[in-house]
Amino acid sequence: MVTSLVVLLFGLVPSTVRSVHIAPNSDSEWWKSGIFYQIYPRSFMDSDADGIGDLRGITQRLEYLSQNKITGFWLSPIFKSPMVDFGYDISDYYSIQPEYGSLADFDKMVREANALGMEVILDFVPNHTSDEHEWFKKSELRVPGFEDFYIWHPGRPNPNDSTARPIVPCNWISFFRGSAWQWSDVRKEYYLHQFSVKQPDLNYRNPAVVEAMKEVMRYWLGRGVAGYRIDAVPTLFEVAPDGNGNYPDEPLSGNTDDPEDPGYLVHIYTQDQNETLDMVYQWRAVMDEFVQQYGVRERIIMAETYSPIDTVMKYYGNETVHGAQIPFNFHFITDLNQNSSAKDFQRTINYWIDHMPALETIVPNWVLGNHDQHRVASRFGEDMIDAMNMIMLMLPGVSVTYNGEEIGMEDVWISYNDTVDPAACNAGPNRYQYTTRDPERTPFQWDSSKNAGFSTANHTWLPVSSNYTLVNVKLQQGIARSHLNVYRSLVEMKQTVAFVPHSLGIFVQGDVLIVLRHANIDGILSSIYTVANIGNQQTTINLTTYEPSLETGILILTSVTSNHNKNDLVLMKHIVVESKESFVLVAYHNVPEVIQI
Repeated sequence: MVTSLVVLLFGLVPSTVRSVHIAPNSDSEWWKSGIFYQIYPRSFMDSDADGIGDLRGITQRLEYLSQNKITGFWLSPIFKSPMVDFGYDISDYYSIQPEYGSLADFDKMVREANALGMEVILDFVPNHTSDEHEWFKKSELRVPGFEDFYIWHPGRPNPNDSTARPIVPCNWISFFRGSAWQWSDVRKEYYLHQFSVKQPDLNYRNPAVVEAMKEVMRYWLGRGVAGYRIDAVPTLFEVAPDGNGNYPDEPLSGNTDDPEDPGYLVHIYTQDQNETLDMVYQWRAVMDEFVQQYGVRERIIMAETYSPIDTVMKYYGNETVHGAQIPFNFHFITDLNQNSSAKDFQRTINYWIDHMPALETIVPNWVLGNHDQHRVASRFGEDMIDAMNMIMLMLPGVSVTYNGEEIGMEDVWISYNDTVDPAACNAGPNRYQYTTRDPERTPFQWDSSKNAGFSTANHTWLPVSSNYTLVNVKLQQGIARSHLNVYRSLVEMKQTVAFVPHSLGIFVQGDVLIVLRHANIDGILSSIYTVANIGNQQTTINLTTYEPSLETGILILTSVTSNHNKNDLVLMKHIVVESKESFVLVAYHNVPEVIQI
């Protein structure tokens, strides 16, 4: 086996080598070592001077994405919506939100992206619709065929007044604070909404709902999308009502004394139900059927779930059924922060790999940020931007970048009066900063012109960062060692270097994280080390600990703050790494006779 050969040749102790399956990046498996880029459409590029990003704006900037050599990009929701939750409240799954453009604009964007070698992924929001969706209006009126499209309940009798409106069915709490049940004066019943009151939950125990959503998937697949990022997967199902049609109360968590806070309860009846996994498997079957019917390359599912690791891993599927190709790995977000040590990083990386099912069809994935999480520069510090991108992009498997992380954009402080995120607005002026997602959603910083080149409008939907003249694409394109150019070099390596599929080492010396992978470079078996000093002190490391026969290495990439330079020759036994410094080096092995793997 290749793994055994590598261990033998390089003198690695077998227990230090991870065995990770990385399938070949053939056309049929185009995504398995891909770089995916999340675009928040409202903030990416405004083409019509209304202060809001749109599809034509994205199309105008496709060349930039192509220069970054991304595999594909996924768009936060672009469907027709009242925009209560900025697209996550959909009123028509078959139409484009007018302020974003038209179907013709969408089709043009897909064509031009494909022509540049990039795929388009859509954000699929299946848990709920807008209360302005025709399905909900019909359900509220009990139109035949739609009566049970949503989760309805008559409520419990009011113990204080039998003639008064019934009280809520149970104690379930919305993610946006307060009861997850809302009374309908039209239907005279409560409906469930795990998010905004304007986002009623669909009833996936109704086969008509299941089929309706599959049809939505088929429609956009037919328009050329390469797959879906599926929103809020864990909430798809709630526990089935008992024989009397009632729902149980969820237990108290003990984490907060605020009964309006979603953390007040343990969500054992509203998240991660067994039926949810089967629903994801059914959606994957829709993808596979489409591929088989039309002979196109594989269509993929990215699943958003912050569930416990054992549950997340089940989304991959098993020996008999296919699941989501990319159940998002959010552990760089949930488990690491500015105070984390190198050992914390090592533990977090190994945690995902150790739990992955032993299936030849799956690969790991690594996510640094998204539209719901504070930016990397704000979570880890500006001096860790390059290190975080190096770690993510030099690990095997899929990498996911949120727009702006490649240039080191930061969170923007936004006053309560300027806050538009419904979760933050509901929290009130004293709490909003703990829940707001607006700071990471501000307009993309293209150049130093008005509004960072995002829009020529006098007012943008969220304020532009005040540091945009110092942090923008145009400026960084002209600097040899900038965050953007470091990122581009990493992507180039990830896509072009012939890494050995089954070898990965994750090591720690002091507070320095070391990622080791082997590759075939110019016919020579080589070691590629990614080195990142997570700590605040200078540290000297010895890489011959892992491969005693190697004496020298060549730096092929260094962070913006590094004291080393590209092409520097370093002694593997004695490398000084400054605080927060990161770099990638290659060490060649003069054993070309074994390169037949």
